[in-house]
Amino acid sequence: MTHTAYFHGPPNRRPRLAYRRLFWLLIALLAVLLAVLRWGGYLLVAKSSLPAHAQAAVVLQGSVHGEMARVAGAIPLLRQGIVSQVLLSVPRESYWDQSVSEAARGYLVKNYGSEIASRFVFCETGPDVDSTQEEAEALIACIHQRAWTSIVVVTSNYHTRRAGWIWRKMLRGSPPPVDLSVDGVPDPEFQPQGWWRRRLYAKTWFYEFTKLVAERLL
Repeated sequence: MTHTAYFHGPPNRRPRLAYRRLFWLLIALLAVLLAVLRWGGYLLVAKSSLPAHAQAAVVLQGSVHGEMARVAGAIPLLRQGIVSQVLLSVPRESYWDQSVSEAARGYLVKNYGSEIASRFVFCETGPDVDSTQEEAEALIACIHQRAWTSIVVVTSNYHTRRAGWIWRKMLRGSPPPVDLSVDGVPDPEFQPQGWWRRRLYAKTWFYEFTKLVAERLL
């Protein structure tokens, strides 16, 4: 009786191949991690050139410190003549049933003077506004009421990419057409470079990145 011999190769060849694949997979994951740490902060930021002139700047709502930074970022647009007015998005009432518009007007007069404050107008949003898209819907109605056809949306740097996507989607096909630019201002709650070194920056990045991904997938 003859026996057929089967050659299976060296007994340790398959484990070595598996270890090699695992090694390169770990290298690839490490490279991706390093790239996210180095450039991930800039994924949230979309830079766009400002027009020579637009009818108004639109300042979006944010945290207390973020809102102050966004208002401060709109002031140079007024002073340089890039915009003629600023539309400030504010909730109708504070937690204490106080008029936010009146408080905002007092803040503007105190910090920037009466002349600058007089060029701010307010768009009050209701208590059901809880997202960038819902805020855009409310503000676009205010923009159409004033017959503006060119605006600069002013928001925090980390919010520019998502806000730009949402606003362009909302304005697409909206009569009359509105020319849109997005201006990002530095925010005390986020720094693109080294964002992972501070807990507050990392928290801001995580929340905004997940919203950015959801906006593209949904």
